[in-house]
Amino acid sequence: MNYAYLFAAIISEVIATSALKAAEGFTRFWPSVIVIVGYGLAFYCLSLTMRTIPIGIAYAIWSGVGIVLIALAGLLLYRQALDLPAVIGMALILAGVLIINVFSKTAGH
Repeated sequence: MNYAYLFAAIISEVIATSALKAAEGFTRFWPSVIVIVGYGLAFYCLSLTMRTIPIGIAYAIWSGVGIVLIALAGLLLYRQALDLPAVIGMALILAGVLIINVFSKTAGH
């Protein structure tokens, strides 16, 4: 269940961050509401995750996967292309998350 909360935290954060661009400095109402609710839900779910998963592991997974998903959202929603070094860097981030989950004894499996 802890990884379900972590997944919910990641998705909520990605939705909120995507809406943050659309909120245009909190000048647009509905995107601003999505930002506030999304971040609130993200941090709540992240706090539930940290009941059993160590903070460093939970945050590494949350931020790493979030970075990649936000880049994908930027590409799909806002046509923000990535260059090769950015793609390689994100692949390394995903590799780090994978290594933590597969090999780390502190990952709280």
